[in-house]
Amino acid sequence: MADAALRLTALAEELLGEPVPVRIRAWDGSESGPPGAPVLVVRNRRALRRLLWKPGELGLARAWVAGELDIEGDLYEALDRMAGLLWERGADAKDTVHPIRDPKVRSAARGLLQLSGPWPPPPPPAEEVRRRTGPLHTRRRDKQAISHHYDVGNDFYELVLGPSMVYSCAYWEDGGSLEDAQRDKLDLVCRKLALKEGDRLLDVGCGWGSMAMHAAREYGAQVTGVTLSTEQAAFARKRIAEEGLTDRIEIRVQDYRDVRDGPYDAISSIGMAEHVGSVRYREYADSLYALLRPGGRLLNHQIARRPEKDESAYHVDEFIDAYVFPDGELAPVGRTVATLEEAGFEARDVESIREHYALTLRRWVANLEKHWDRAVTMTSPGRARVWRLYMAASALSFEHNKIGVNQILVVRPMDGGASRMPLRAREWKASAAD
Repeated sequence: MADAALRLTALAEELLGEPVPVRIRAWDGSESGPPGAPVLVVRNRRALRRLLWKPGELGLARAWVAGELDIEGDLYEALDRMAGLLWERGADAKDTVHPIRDPKVRSAARGLLQLSGPWPPPPPPAEEVRRRTGPLHTRRRDKQAISHHYDVGNDFYELVLGPSMVYSCAYWEDGGSLEDAQRDKLDLVCRKLALKEGDRLLDVGCGWGSMAMHAAREYGAQVTGVTLSTEQAAFARKRIAEEGLTDRIEIRVQDYRDVRDGPYDAISSIGMAEHVGSVRYREYADSLYALLRPGGRLLNHQIARRPEKDESAYHVDEFIDAYVFPDGELAPVGRTVATLEEAGFEARDVESIREHYALTLRRWVANLEKHWDRAVTMTSPGRARVWRLYMAASALSFEHNKIGVNQILVVRPMDGGASRMPLRAREWKASAAD
């Protein structure tokens, strides 16, 4: 008799202490749970072994990436329904499953063990970052982390990001396209930096060259872009040559800490500082301060997390660390502003564009789903599944104010304290004040 789904539902409710909010379909074809709800498909019993071995987020992620778990129905609704029970409960799950003192937990664990099939659990999917050694955020380790995330094929990123090839939050108006919103974001950055003809711009973490090209083409800037990704750099150089902008843009495979040819008139850092890490953030701020001329501006576009009541309790998201951004860390926006000011910058403007990132991510997910078969061919089924889950879950996190994204404009003051900022800076005029 096919009854695995019914048994799974009962055991899950015993462990969680509340009803399972999605319908479950098991490997034997059985179903259980609320009618009309999104369906959590458990394709293989191996998924249970992964969860028993790594309760919470990492076990779920491994089963998802391996294709042993899937969602039928609205992915966003399913993730929303499960967030409080499973996805954000990694630490809680460890506290509830591992302590054998609770008889209900022991009973449920035994039941899952019987359903799960023979030990041991299968090895992690190939897409998971292998064991890392050595201190965090050395040049070598950072280059490896960047390569894991970005060197997965430019064609794959083109499918997801669209023609703009901008991998950061767009800036939306009602009814606009993704390409329009990304162009508007790049233009907003240029205007906040007050770029003008001949200005030297350093674009830290330049990606596939979109910011550098916009600044050179539309504002006449002389741009140096640095990235640790060889694939990004090759793609950016090709685009720049096709646009006839090689005389205005140089793309380097270089760590920002190794840039020595300042001073620059302006620096853009868009979606890069999340890779820096708390142990290196003051070094990051000091390095960029030293590279700017007095009166120069830095635009730091960065994802932020909500502050913890006890900051020592902060831990890096297991799924993202293992599959998406190895060694990436988020900081509260206040901490970021404080560190930049400690380095000598004056903070002039902070703009939250949190809702804009949710819209951007939903467009990227739609692009991925539309081109799913091609994306799988270009990378792997597991890699495509990583990106779909990561982007959909991130969209919900932005919508629910779990995380945010901010553009922080700071200036290196001149001797005597002058900022060279206009009195009404929020108008973001295209030319700098004299």
